[in-house]
Amino acid sequence: MQALAVKAYGEVQQRTVGDKEIEYALFRQITEALEAVSETTEFAPAAWADAISRNQQLWTIIAADLLTPGNALPEDMKRSLLILSEFVRRTSLKVLAGEDGLKDMIEVNRTIMAGLPRSAFDHVAEETI
Repeated sequence: MQALAVKAYGEVQQRTVGDKEIEYALFRQITEALEAVSETTEFAPAAWADAISRNQQLWTIIAADLLTPGNALPEDMKRSLLILSEFVRRTSLKVLAGEDGLKDMIEVNRTIMAGLPRSAFDHVAEETI
């Protein structure tokens, strides 16, 4: 019964969540994929490449949005986020080349997630797991 309630609530929530909640959900999904590949004992190149690529795409979209004239974030915050975007780009290349850095990217994402609002459905879904 609780699963049905979560599903129904989720459908309503999907229609009412804001941009920041969507950003949080994307960061969460991608960060969990990065964590999954970092915690596995077997090296699965396709899984690594997919997780890193998705993370890079997210940060590329963020960088592009930061550079649009209508972005209302303060200039110092824009600069900081653009620096993080460049860090993720460079670190992604290093990780794909076999160097360390995956944990650093996960930490960056978790730090960003801490500043974003979570949707109410996110809290309910975690309680049912």
